Amino acid sequence: MLSMPMNQSCRFALVVVALLALHSAIGQNEIASAQETGPSTSTTTAKPSDVTEPLGYTIGLGDVLGVLFWRDPEMTGDVTVRPDGMITLPLIGDLQAVGLTPQGLGDKIQQAASKYFDDVTVTLIVRQINSRQVFITGMVAVPGAYPLTGPRTVVQLIALAGGLLEYADETNILIIRVEQGRTRPVKFNYKWITEGKRLDQNILLEPGDTVVVP
Repeated sequence: MLSMPMNQSCRFALVVVALLALHSAIGQNEIASAQETGPSTSTTTAKPSDVTEPLGYTIGLGDVLGVLFWRDPEMTGDVTVRPDGMITLPLIGDLQAVGLTPQGLGDKIQQAASKYFDDVTVTLIVRQINSRQVFITGMVAVPGAYPLTGPRTVVQLIALAGGLLEYADETNILIIRVEQGRTRPVKFNYKWITEGKRLDQNILLEPGDTVVVP
């Protein structure tokens, strides 16, 4: 008995199935190839930070950094900059971190690791910037420490702290600043600011500044 010819819809379905199988096989081959070859260079790779780095940022005490080694999870991990300005990495040991840019420290780790590994690739990520903080205390809604990750004025810090409380002395606010080991108070009159007077006193804060609201 002669078989009946396959209708057009069946032939179309078989062609679609064949194409899908071919596409899946090509994709799997590409993934396997990428996993075998790894990155094309051994230089420090650029990767966005977990936090926004302020312009001219250098690593400071208490900052948390992520150090990633390609294909080496035992070397990979987060480190906190110690009070002596150093970080400690497995096998490599202690490295000076304070005062370096993230790129500079990444290059330093790359160079140190190259003594122990072939074709090493290191990525440095800034997790937390704890070295750049300003403080506000006294008659505000939420006193405490606030990160200084960009330009911030006295009025902006007061706003972040929830504003002045009802009985705050808004005319005798002080900014305590340490310069070259000496403490210098800077007067700030919040009432003048609200009246549009002496706007120049609304200065940009620096890391370590403390705003005292009596």
